[in-house]
Order: sequence, then C-alpha cells, then structure tokens
Amino acid sequence: MSDYKISYANLCAIENSLAAIGNNLQAIDNNVGQVNDNVKIVYDELGALARDFHSFVQLQLRANALSKAQQRVIQIRQELEKRFGHYDIVRRTTTGILQADDLGIVKRNTISNATEELMLSTPGYWLAPCLVALAAWINDQPELAERALKEGLKRNDEKTSLFFALICRRADRKSAALKWTRRYLADQDEENIDRKTVIILDAFASGLLGPDTEGVVSRQIGEWLERLAQRPGFVEQQTKQWSDAINLKRKPFGTDDYTYLRKYSKTWPVLQDIMEGAMLHAEILAYFTAIFEQATSNDTLKAQLDEILNTLVSEFDEEELPLRKEERYNQFVIDFDGDEDRARRNMVIEQTTFEERKDFTQLLTDAAMKPQSSHASASAQKFALALSKDWVSDAYNDVVAQNRMKIPNEIEINVDTFNDKTTDGQNETELIEKFTALVDKEKASALAPVVLTAFNKFCKWGGCAVGVIGLLMMLTGSILLGLIAVIAGIGMVINHYSKKKAVEQLRRELEAKFEEKRETGMQIIRAALAEVVDFRAEFAEKDAESQKVIDFLEQLSPEQYIRKHADSSRRIKVR
Repeated sequence: MSDYKISYANLCAIENSLAAIGNNLQAIDNNVGQVNDNVKIVYDELGALARDFHSFVQLQLRANALSKAQQRVIQIRQELEKRFGHYDIVRRTTTGILQADDLGIVKRNTISNATEELMLSTPGYWLAPCLVALAAWINDQPELAERALKEGLKRNDEKTSLFFALICRRADRKSAALKWTRRYLADQDEENIDRKTVIILDAFASGLLGPDTEGVVSRQIGEWLERLAQRPGFVEQQTKQWSDAINLKRKPFGTDDYTYLRKYSKTWPVLQDIMEGAMLHAEILAYFTAIFEQATSNDTLKAQLDEILNTLVSEFDEEELPLRKEERYNQFVIDFDGDEDRARRNMVIEQTTFEERKDFTQLLTDAAMKPQSSHASASAQKFALALSKDWVSDAYNDVVAQNRMKIPNEIEINVDTFNDKTTDGQNETELIEKFTALVDKEKASALAPVVLTAFNKFCKWGGCAVGVIGLLMMLTGSILLGLIAVIAGIGMVINHYSKKKAVEQLRRELEAKFEEKRETGMQIIRAALAEVVDFRAEFAEKDAESQKVIDFLEQLSPEQYIRKHADSSRRIKVR
C-alpha cells in the first residue's frame, strides 16, 4: 500500500465543510425552535377551542336533560293516576266518613254499603278493611268490626295501628288511642325504625295525642336516643348525615356573575363551589327561620287529625315508592336546570326519605330537612330541629370549616396562551408586564420566518444585472438574446418587489393581530383582577353569615316546640 499524505489544502476544505455543516445545523435548530413555538401556540388555541366546544356540548346536554325530565314528571304523574287512582277514592272516603259521622247527615247503612263496595273494588289494599271496621264501629257492630280489624292488621299492622290511634284520638277515646300508639311503638327498633313514625312525631309535636300519650312518646324518644348514642361512631354519623342534609340547601351560583373569571380562570370551578358554600349560610338561615315563623294551626283538633290521617293514607303506600322516587329525581333535574350530576348527588342524600326503614336520628334529619319527601309537618320540623340542635350545630360548623379549607390562596388567570396567578387581584402591573413580554415573544417568533428568501432578495440586484447585460447584448447585435435577458431581468425585479410587498403586508397583519391580542388581553386581565377583588370581598361578606346560623340554633329548645292543647297537662323530658 502506498503512503497517502493529507495536504494543507485538503484540511482547509474539510474544515470549511464542517463549518458549513455546523452553520446548517444551527439554522435547522433555530427553525425547529420556531416550529416548536408555533406548535405551542396552535396547541393552546386548540385547547381554548376545545374548552369552548365542551361548554357548548354541556349546555346542550343540560337542555336535553331538562326537557326529558319535564316530560318524565308528567308521565310519572299520569302513571300514578292510572295505577293507583282507585286508591284515592278509598282515601277520600276516610275523611268523608268521619266528617259525615260528625254531622250526622248520612245514614249509617249508606256508610256501611260504601265501605263494603270499596272492600270489593280494592282487593289487597290495607285501608279498605280498616274503613269497614270504622263503619262497623260507627254502626255498633262489634263482631264485624273485629273481623275487619284483624284483616287490616294482617295486611299492614303498622299502618292499621297508626290509623286507629289517630281515629280513637279523634273520637276522644284517649285510652284506646294510647293502646294503639303503644302497639305501634312496641314494634319499632330505633336502629331500623319505620319511616311512618314521622306521623307519631307529627301528632306528638302538634299536641294531638292527649296527656296520657305524652309520657309514652317522650320516654320512648329518650330511650331511643340514649341507646343510639352508645353506638360506636354515633357522633361522626350525626355529623355526616346532618352535613349532607344541610348541603342539600345549596343553590347554584348565578351564571351572570363574574363573567371574566368564569371564562378566563381555570380556578373558577373551585371559586364557584366555595361561593355556593358561602351563600348556603343565608339560605339555611332563611330555611330555619321560615320553619319557626310558621304560624301554629288554628284548626280544631279534629281538623288537624284529619290532615294527619290524610297524610298517612296518601303518602305512605309502598307500591308507589319507586315512582315517587323517580319523580323526585326528575324534579331535581328540573330544579338544577338540567344538571343531572347535581341531581344524582342530591338524590343520593335524599335517598333516606324513600327508605322504609332507617334509624331514629335519620328520621329526625329527614323530617327537619326534607319535609317534602318525608311528609313532615311544620310542628314535626320544629321539634326535630330543636331536639337535634347540638348535632346540627356540630355538622354546620363542619360544613363551614370544609368550605373554608377549599379557599384557594392563588387564583389562575388564563388568557389565550398566557397563564399566571394572583392572590388578591393587586398585582395588575406585574401580570400586564408578563403578558406584554409573552405577546412580544410570540410576535417575534411569528414574524421571524416572514422574510424574503435569499433568492427573492437576489432578484432585485440580480434582475438589474441581467437586464443591463441584456441591453449590452442588444447593443452588440445579439438582439433576441438581449431582449430575453432584459425581460428576465425585469421579471426578477418585479418578483422581488411583489414578494417584498406580500411579506410586508403579512408582517403588518401579524403585528396588528398581536397588538389586538395585547390590548384585548390587557383589558381581560384588568377585568379579571377586578373580579378577583370583588369575589374575595363578596365571599368574606357571605361567609360571615355563618355565625347567625349558629346563634339561631343555640336558642332552640325541644320543650318550646311541643304544643299543649287545652286538655293537655304534660311535662316533657326528652333529652
């Protein structure tokens, strides 16, 4: 093999080539950086577009859910009427018989015939034999009354016992009413109590059961609570169930408030949640106040008992529960303007009112906080709240503390590709400077590739040179070639100025776009920061209302909210 020597010239060529490669790599790296910046801008814009599209889809879904819920409520009520409408005749007949007997204007045989027809037309319904027994009792037919009563107890012991406890009290047969009440209460387990016990609670709190019953009911309530309080985790359970019930009263935050934060802050869902929590204080205070401000009924004892009887026979039929439950869920969807997630969360909490069995403290919670579903009267609500005031206070303090724990220290401001934070809205100058710097950087990145290419730059002087050469060629006799050269030169110059004009126009458009972004963004940031200041102030004001609720609960006492009728001489010992 012959020796090979690398000359100095070869080394220079290699060095120059490597330098050229290095320059090309640097240019590629710069271009990649510009591409990355542009890709980031594109992704940010796509993200904003996706959020807007998601909001539109959510609004449409809620509108559809609202429409379906409204239609379903109508269908459910029609189905209730179709499947259980015949029960309503029996229910109305109950009060009709009692009032007819009071007035003595209907023949007793007519009452008997009516109840016997209902017995035939509603087989299996617990109330029908009870009405037969009632008619036999009015007609002084003890054997028939006894047989009908046994059938009523067989079909539904608890409802029949409650029914006749109220009927006997209405007839001023206090001893018999007491026996029926004892029978009903004897079958109850405080950990698995019948939801219809709210009827006894209602009559007791309304003062309708008479003096002899008071010792039975108040003593039973005290024993139930004492045994329940001994269970492990009892206090924690009370805090949770009352907290859940209190949170049911939360109302959605208005969609017209804080429009800039709603649109330009990723922290908004948290802000909306804590503001709803702060608004809850006024809502719950108004709710409690409305309960205790309700006037005591001036109706006669019979009229009040008739109302409770109507509740018993109308609102506690197990066959109707699935439809009643579905109706309640769809009503929540309507109340929350199509928000099915919120409706489901509320329905989970209200689920207890549709359970046939629950513990006694849950019965109190449902009576106080969910009267529509639990069918509790104002008297029962007052008594349940007063009796549970310590648990309510503890739960309410927990609700307040949990809401305050979610208060964000910093609130995000997200304007297009700009993302930063503020604590109290006072760092406007800092955020504006950062935003301006970001816009300048993005503008520089966008303008960097918008320049004339090397060829287009060359066209100006190259075209002039080619044109001059063409003129010289024409002067020396090469007219055709010279003419072609002149035309080519003119074309190159025209191309240069055309491309230059297009580039300048595009740069002006980009500059205008970024200046518009700068001005719009600065306005949005200022407006969002102003809303941060307003939000913090409004939250503090509404959050301070919590003390009023605590003060309100402190002055409650269960003894205050048990009515005493003229024939009552009771001493209450509940807790």
